[in-house]
Amino acid sequence: MKRLFALLLLLPVLAVSKTPVEEDILQRITDQNSPFYYTGLMMRYENGDATLSDEDYHYLYYGYAYQDNYKPLATNPDLEQLLALMQGLNPDQTDRTQLEEMLVAANAARQKDPFSPKILNVLTFIYESLGEKVKAEQWARRMNGVIRAIVASGDGLTQRTPRHILMFDHALDVMAAEGLPCGKARIVSRNVEFIPLAASYVIDGKKRKGFYFDFSRVYWNKPEGYTYKRDRTWQFNNLKPREYK
Repeated sequence: MKRLFALLLLLPVLAVSKTPVEEDILQRITDQNSPFYYTGLMMRYENGDATLSDEDYHYLYYGYAYQDNYKPLATNPDLEQLLALMQGLNPDQTDRTQLEEMLVAANAARQKDPFSPKILNVLTFIYESLGEKVKAEQWARRMNGVIRAIVASGDGLTQRTPRHILMFDHALDVMAAEGLPCGKARIVSRNVEFIPLAASYVIDGKKRKGFYFDFSRVYWNKPEGYTYKRDRTWQFNNLKPREYK
């Protein structure tokens, strides 16, 4: 059975946690002589470059916060359309017309959120269902690269060591990818939210109640008087992606 989302089989994360340091990120992504110069990195990402490393994804993901297109508080009606198209989706009985309609919506939604694990996984599923394995593998690599970058940014087990995200939904996507059912997030400080687990999770022999995420980048350029309303999040509904080796 073709399955989409839920327990994501992550590739090995960075050997050492790589918490984003803003001065370092900005210096490297703006230096035209740097291997992490953002224009070049984004071109490689869009072209499906299989040689992108975990370090590349670190600067890709967190460097996006400095791009003009980064508008985390803007609405994304194309994502809403994509989620609506996927309501009641039976992965075993999709037709080409349905898949192509989803593809248009997914590509449009990605223009506002190019590193959304949810959207990247939908694109993996669409191309797999269309029989285009090479493209499916490219989208799966992108998805895994983004999730590895987030997971490596902090262990998320304390307020001082949170995982860092660019969009609120990315936190829920990562937890769903790890197979961790969660409850309602709550703000615990100016920059950090805590997402409780719906069931006990044991790490290194200790029970964990949830994970902390740093959302500070979301509000860097918040319009005056803006009140954020969390978008509807599509749950993963026991749907898995293919594993590509």
